[in-house]
Amino acid sequence: MFSKFIRRPVFAIVISVVIVFMGVLAIKTLPTSQFPEISPPMVMVSCAYPGASAKVLTESVLIPLEQAVNGVPGMKYMTSDAVSAGEANIQIVFNLGTDPEQAVVNVNTRIAQVVNRLPVLVQREGLIVNRVVPNMLMYVNLYSKDKGTDMKYLFNYAGVNMIPEIQRINGIGRASILGSRQYAMRIWLKPDRMRAYNISADDVMKSLGDQSVIGSPGRIGRSDGGRAEALEYVLTYQGRFNDVEQYKNVILKANANGEMLRLKDVADVSLGSEFY
Repeated sequence: MFSKFIRRPVFAIVISVVIVFMGVLAIKTLPTSQFPEISPPMVMVSCAYPGASAKVLTESVLIPLEQAVNGVPGMKYMTSDAVSAGEANIQIVFNLGTDPEQAVVNVNTRIAQVVNRLPVLVQREGLIVNRVVPNMLMYVNLYSKDKGTDMKYLFNYAGVNMIPEIQRINGIGRASILGSRQYAMRIWLKPDRMRAYNISADDVMKSLGDQSVIGSPGRIGRSDGGRAEALEYVLTYQGRFNDVEQYKNVILKANANGEMLRLKDVADVSLGSEFY
């Protein structure tokens, strides 16, 4: 076959010109994209278990989630990791061509089947399922010249004011803060004081859950079918605590003599970051 092209160079040149001409015509019909999808779709499941070690996270959270997610349609493989800071992630990689939005829905459906088997704190913190965009297009560095501004303030400012604005821009796939440091109430327990007052960490957690709640007390003087009321009062409750002093004054123990043991007697309370 090659000998025919060698003996007939004009014929070979004509065929080459035709191929080039057809290629030029085909260029206009080819789909173009500024940032083509060259990596397989990925979905990340993030969870938090405050106070738990990496081993506890793996046994109580990651294993049930992996068993539930395993075999989701289009899945190629998955990886997971947990750190002693109380955070864990599962990355599910799907075959190239899988619809990423449908993949998120499928993973959410699988996770919903085992949420009730997870620890209460994990359920309270919530499970976050997001599509992972492997290619970051832009980094924005935030800084302040004010000497009174610390890192926690900048993280909070970016999360409250900047991220929502960026997410509303048309065409933005995802905007997030690297190494987020959200505000949280930090309670540093003192083991020696707790031993002296015979208080455990579970007692502290129970007191916080009982006293820092979102309540709906109801109404007074509401009319019904039997009688009419001229005045109606809506009872309000302060809701969950959001001040350091409120947490310090949480009552842990009390007796008939009016003596009370408060949280500030066995712990230091401060407003800091959720994770360090």
